[in-house]
Amino acid sequence: MGASQAHRGPDGTKHAAAMDGRAVLAMNTLLIVDPKATPGPYLDRESGVLLAFNGETYNYRAQAAAWGIELGERDTDAHLILRAWAKIGPSCLDGLDGMFAIAVYDPRVGKLFLARDRLGEKPLYWRLDGGRLAFASEVTTLTGYGPAPLVLRPEMLAIETPTGVDTPFQGIQLLAPATLLSFDVVTGSLTQHTYWGLENRQPFTGTYSEALAAFSVVLAEQVPLRAPACDFALLLSGGLDSSVLAYLLRPPVCVTVRYPGQDRLDESKIATRIAADIGAELVVVEPEPFDFPKVLGHMMSALDYPMGNASTFSEYMAYRRIAALGVRVVVGGLGPDEFLMGYVRHSLVLFGADAVLAAGMDAYRPLAAKLMHTAGEDLDPADAVTRLVLRGPDPEGRIRDLIAAAMGKAGGDLACALTLADLATAWRPLVMTSDKLASAFALERRSPYLARELVELSYRLPAEHKIAHPAEGKRILRDAAKALGLPREVWASRDKLGFASPVPSWLNSQLATWASAQIHTALAEAPASLRPLLEGGLTKPGGRFDRTRMQALMAAAWFHGQTVRAAA
Repeated sequence: MGASQAHRGPDGTKHAAAMDGRAVLAMNTLLIVDPKATPGPYLDRESGVLLAFNGETYNYRAQAAAWGIELGERDTDAHLILRAWAKIGPSCLDGLDGMFAIAVYDPRVGKLFLARDRLGEKPLYWRLDGGRLAFASEVTTLTGYGPAPLVLRPEMLAIETPTGVDTPFQGIQLLAPATLLSFDVVTGSLTQHTYWGLENRQPFTGTYSEALAAFSVVLAEQVPLRAPACDFALLLSGGLDSSVLAYLLRPPVCVTVRYPGQDRLDESKIATRIAADIGAELVVVEPEPFDFPKVLGHMMSALDYPMGNASTFSEYMAYRRIAALGVRVVVGGLGPDEFLMGYVRHSLVLFGADAVLAAGMDAYRPLAAKLMHTAGEDLDPADAVTRLVLRGPDPEGRIRDLIAAAMGKAGGDLACALTLADLATAWRPLVMTSDKLASAFALERRSPYLARELVELSYRLPAEHKIAHPAEGKRILRDAAKALGLPREVWASRDKLGFASPVPSWLNSQLATWASAQIHTALAEAPASLRPLLEGGLTKPGGRFDRTRMQALMAAAWFHGQTVRAAA
């Protein structure tokens, strides 16, 4: 099993058996903290605790001091986790700040523990068969462990991706973020509990000036902690989030993606200025339409299954170029949109469609049209969010129920409710696409805005600190960027582009014939459960925001994979 995902850790794949013989852990190692470190799994000989670890904890030296744990000069964060677990057990999770998927076997209690970071940056899948628990970073590693029939979840039609802990394979689950799973190897009993959450946090009560000061301090302290000691690259779209990272981290290399002839998606001029300001080399990646058919198979293999993300192709092409540069760490700007009201859908719910369009956001009229309802009738916020995120049918109201349940945990704060709705729906494909595509090229992806202290503060801020104008989300980050001296065209920009690609339009023009042929070929052999997703790609496109054809094509490529065909 470890060998099947060796691409995630090219510096060594090793297996280790527990001292009592009841567990075997495997680990693919990508050496970042210390290039001469010994690859895992790691064993504490005194306690017998055995650890496999994927990710980074950025505060491990400080936590070692706080816990009274000695670390040698060559010891890494993995050694801290190993010794902390041996000393204080699962409670050490509360002190870890970073991205991680952890497997620990503790022979003193006869239990295997699985744990995942707070926001799910690192994937961790598991399955339980005949009293044996297996786990892996990639779901397709587990499909080779035993039968796992293909199951098309209704959510894959509704919002292009599974939700919660579901996967498209029966019997295989994703461990939820901020969750600790405990498996008793003797009795076969299994328990799970959440060790962290955003709900029930006290709102920030200071003035906006006080909030800006506090936010700026946390930003300046926490973001640089995510910079590796080695060379690294920054994904620089030219937008607010990545530009702030550029000024705070000063990366030696910035990578941007542009599409010739697609002026609306092109922020390379701003990216060029930012890179020049910080003295970084700027690498510009320019994908062409016929690059997509060439990379689709590998891209889908890396993703494990279709996920809804407008930036998938752009990210893939960027990671491929970064890997060719010989760099091992890539940094990106995930987070501010969700926690600081950066999406147009947030404005539509908070201010209403008329206010958003009147603020000059006419390009989003098709999205605003989803909120049309009977005149004089108030639209429930959960219903509004559901209309805005749905990309397909939701006849049983599963997505609406999921969104309503998430928003109901916000204590009446609509901005917080929108964040929780995002985390329950659109967040999973964003964060997992970043990790899976980067890992396909043996890159470690870091997202500095997901620092625990920054996330918790951002969530607690009043809505007006996050957005005060329908066309200007992320208010407090804009003002922090202004104070940092970023160019006006960055902090005053009203449109979010990111790394969106023109692939949906290509599939209805230059690549139309090829795309239709791929979908028809898959339809000829696909099981009935997969046909609705594929057939959607043969209907008339629904406009600029419609990714139905792209999702169908990704599903077709996914089905062509031997593992998926066998499961079907």
